[in-house]
Amino acid sequence: MIYGYARCSTNETKQDIDRQKRELKKMGADEIYFEYESGAKMDRPELNKLLKHIKPGDVLISTEISRITRSTRQLCDIIEFAIERRIKLVIGDFEIDCVGGLNAMTEGMVKMMGVFAEMERKLTIERIKSGIENARVKGIRLGRPPFKAEDIPKKVLDHYELYKNGHLNKTDYARLCGVSRQTLYRYLLLMTE
Repeated sequence: MIYGYARCSTNETKQDIDRQKRELKKMGADEIYFEYESGAKMDRPELNKLLKHIKPGDVLISTEISRITRSTRQLCDIIEFAIERRIKLVIGDFEIDCVGGLNAMTEGMVKMMGVFAEMERKLTIERIKSGIENARVKGIRLGRPPFKAEDIPKKVLDHYELYKNGHLNKTDYARLCGVSRQTLYRYLLLMTE
Protein backbone atom coordinates (compact mmCIF):
# COMPACT_ATOMS: atom_id res chain seq x y z
CA MET A 1 0.00 0.00 0.00
CA ILE A 2 1.24 3.50 -0.82
CA TYR A 3 0.46 6.17 1.77
CA GLY A 4 0.84 9.88 1.10
CA TYR A 5 1.40 12.55 3.72
CA ALA A 6 0.69 16.24 3.13
CA ARG A 7 1.05 19.09 5.61
CA CYS A 8 0.69 22.85 5.76
CA SER A 9 1.50 25.02 8.75
CA THR A 10 -1.64 27.15 8.76
CA ASN A 11 -5.29 26.40 8.10
CA GLU A 12 -7.07 25.95 4.77
CA THR A 13 -8.06 29.64 4.59
CA LYS A 14 -4.40 30.66 4.47
CA GLN A 15 -2.67 27.74 2.72
CA ASP A 16 -3.90 25.39 0.01
CA ILE A 17 -2.96 21.76 0.60
CA ASP A 18 -4.63 20.55 -2.63
CA ARG A 19 -1.44 20.92 -4.70
CA GLN A 20 0.33 18.45 -2.42
CA LYS A 21 -2.61 16.03 -2.58
CA ARG A 22 -2.65 16.16 -6.41
CA GLU A 23 1.10 15.53 -6.55
CA LEU A 24 0.79 12.62 -4.11
CA LYS A 25 -1.95 11.08 -6.28
CA LYS A 26 0.34 11.42 -9.34
CA MET A 27 3.11 9.74 -7.32
CA GLY A 28 0.77 6.77 -6.77
CA ALA A 29 -0.70 7.35 -3.30
CA ASP A 30 -3.56 4.98 -2.53
CA GLU A 31 -4.47 6.82 0.66
CA ILE A 32 -3.50 10.35 1.76
CA TYR A 33 -3.21 11.64 5.31
CA PHE A 34 -3.09 15.42 5.61
CA GLU A 35 -3.14 18.06 8.31
CA TYR A 36 -2.52 21.68 9.18
CA GLU A 37 0.23 21.65 11.80
CA SER A 38 3.72 23.07 12.23
CA GLY A 39 6.42 20.84 10.78
CA ALA A 40 8.46 21.44 13.93
CA LYS A 41 5.70 20.00 16.11
CA MET A 42 6.64 16.49 17.25
CA ASP A 43 3.13 15.26 18.02
CA ARG A 44 0.91 15.53 14.92
CA PRO A 45 -2.35 13.54 14.96
CA GLU A 46 -2.52 12.55 11.27
CA LEU A 47 1.18 11.68 10.99
CA ASN A 48 0.85 9.59 14.17
CA LYS A 49 -2.19 7.76 12.71
CA LEU A 50 -0.30 7.08 9.50
CA LEU A 51 2.77 5.75 11.30
CA LYS A 52 0.58 3.43 13.41
CA HIS A 53 -1.26 2.19 10.33
CA ILE A 54 1.67 1.56 7.95
CA LYS A 55 2.89 -2.04 7.65
CA PRO A 56 6.12 -3.70 6.52
CA GLY A 57 6.53 -3.44 2.75
CA ASP A 58 4.31 -0.33 2.48
CA VAL A 59 5.48 2.97 1.02
CA LEU A 60 5.30 6.42 2.62
CA ILE A 61 5.46 9.31 0.15
CA SER A 62 5.65 13.06 0.56
CA THR A 63 6.27 15.87 -1.92
CA GLU A 64 9.29 17.14 0.03
CA ILE A 65 11.12 16.56 3.30
CA SER A 66 9.76 19.76 4.88
CA ARG A 67 6.22 18.40 4.55
CA ILE A 68 7.10 15.40 6.74
CA THR A 69 9.11 17.36 9.29
CA ARG A 70 11.18 20.46 9.87
CA SER A 71 12.99 18.84 12.78
CA THR A 72 16.19 16.91 12.14
CA ARG A 73 15.62 14.93 15.34
CA GLN A 74 12.15 13.85 14.23
CA LEU A 75 13.47 12.97 10.75
CA CYS A 76 16.06 10.68 12.35
CA ASP A 77 13.23 9.05 14.34
CA ILE A 78 11.20 8.56 11.16
CA ILE A 79 14.19 7.03 9.36
CA GLU A 80 14.71 4.62 12.28
CA PHE A 81 10.99 3.83 12.21
CA ALA A 82 11.16 3.14 8.44
CA ILE A 83 14.11 0.79 8.92
CA GLU A 84 12.41 -1.05 11.80
CA ARG A 85 9.07 -1.26 9.95
CA ARG A 86 10.87 -2.20 6.69
CA ILE A 87 9.08 0.40 4.56
CA LYS A 88 10.13 2.55 1.64
CA LEU A 89 10.20 6.36 1.89
CA VAL A 90 9.70 8.45 -1.25
CA ILE A 91 10.32 12.17 -0.89
CA GLY A 92 9.66 13.92 -4.19
CA ASP A 93 11.87 12.10 -6.70
CA PHE A 94 14.15 10.68 -4.00
CA GLU A 95 13.50 7.03 -3.10
CA ILE A 96 14.82 5.68 0.18
CA ASP A 97 14.42 1.93 0.41
CA CYS A 98 14.61 1.10 4.12
CA VAL A 99 13.52 -2.53 3.66
CA GLY A 100 17.07 -3.85 3.85
CA GLY A 101 18.46 -0.98 5.93
CA LEU A 102 20.11 2.18 4.62
CA ASN A 103 23.54 2.65 3.16
CA ALA A 104 25.61 5.44 4.69
CA MET A 105 25.43 7.73 1.63
CA THR A 106 21.62 7.60 1.37
CA GLU A 107 21.17 8.10 5.10
CA GLY A 108 23.56 11.07 5.01
CA MET A 109 21.70 12.65 2.07
CA VAL A 110 18.30 12.29 3.76
CA LYS A 111 19.59 13.74 7.01
CA MET A 112 21.16 16.68 5.14
CA MET A 113 17.80 17.33 3.48
CA GLY A 114 16.33 17.44 6.99
CA VAL A 115 19.01 19.85 8.21
CA PHE A 116 18.19 22.22 5.33
CA ALA A 117 14.43 21.99 5.99
CA GLU A 118 14.98 22.84 9.67
CA MET A 119 17.39 25.64 8.77
CA GLU A 120 14.88 27.08 6.27
CA ARG A 121 12.24 27.22 9.03
CA LYS A 122 14.64 28.95 11.44
CA LEU A 123 15.70 31.48 8.78
CA THR A 124 12.04 32.27 8.06
CA ILE A 125 11.40 32.88 11.76
CA GLU A 126 14.48 35.15 11.95
CA ARG A 127 13.27 37.17 8.92
CA ILE A 128 9.81 37.55 10.43
CA LYS A 129 11.23 38.75 13.77
CA SER A 130 13.54 41.17 11.96
CA GLY A 131 10.64 42.54 9.90
CA ILE A 132 8.50 43.01 13.01
CA GLU A 133 11.33 44.83 14.81
CA ASN A 134 11.95 47.00 11.74
CA ALA A 135 8.25 47.94 11.63
CA ARG A 136 8.27 48.83 15.35
CA VAL A 137 11.36 51.02 14.92
CA LYS A 138 9.56 52.87 12.12
CA GLY A 139 6.57 53.37 14.39
CA ILE A 140 4.27 51.13 12.37
CA ARG A 141 1.45 49.72 14.47
CA LEU A 142 1.32 45.93 14.19
CA GLY A 143 -1.71 43.69 14.48
CA ARG A 144 -5.34 44.35 13.71
CA PRO A 145 -6.43 47.95 13.40
CA PRO A 146 -8.41 49.15 16.43
CA PHE A 147 -12.21 49.08 16.24
CA LYS A 148 -13.99 52.40 15.88
CA ALA A 149 -17.64 53.16 16.60
CA GLU A 150 -18.33 53.48 12.88
CA ASP A 151 -17.08 49.89 12.40
CA ILE A 152 -19.95 48.43 14.41
CA PRO A 153 -22.30 46.56 12.03
CA LYS A 154 -25.94 47.69 11.80
CA LYS A 155 -27.13 44.24 12.95
CA VAL A 156 -25.18 44.61 16.23
CA LEU A 157 -26.70 48.05 16.82
CA ASP A 158 -30.22 46.88 15.90
CA HIS A 159 -30.21 44.05 18.47
CA TYR A 160 -28.38 45.92 21.25
CA GLU A 161 -31.60 46.79 23.12
CA LEU A 162 -32.63 43.10 23.25
CA TYR A 163 -29.25 42.28 24.80
CA LYS A 164 -29.29 45.27 27.14
CA ASN A 165 -32.78 44.35 28.41
CA GLY A 166 -31.71 40.76 29.13
CA HIS A 167 -33.64 39.10 26.28
CA LEU A 168 -30.39 37.86 24.66
CA ASN A 169 -27.25 36.46 26.26
CA LYS A 170 -23.86 37.24 24.68
CA THR A 171 -23.63 33.90 22.87
CA ASP A 172 -27.05 34.27 21.24
CA TYR A 173 -26.41 37.94 20.49
CA ALA A 174 -23.13 37.09 18.72
CA ARG A 175 -24.76 34.23 16.79
CA LEU A 176 -27.70 36.43 15.75
CA CYS A 177 -25.32 39.10 14.46
CA GLY A 178 -22.98 36.62 12.73
CA VAL A 179 -19.88 37.65 14.71
CA SER A 180 -17.63 35.86 17.19
CA ARG A 181 -18.10 36.44 20.91
CA GLN A 182 -14.69 38.13 21.08
CA THR A 183 -15.66 40.56 18.32
CA LEU A 184 -18.98 41.21 20.03
CA TYR A 185 -17.13 42.03 23.29
CA ARG A 186 -15.09 44.62 21.41
CA TYR A 187 -18.23 46.16 19.92
CA LEU A 188 -19.92 46.22 23.34
CA LEU A 189 -16.93 48.01 24.86
CA LEU A 190 -17.23 50.70 22.19
CA MET A 191 -20.99 50.97 22.66
CA THR A 192 -20.74 51.42 26.44
CA GLU A 193 -17.95 54.02 26.40
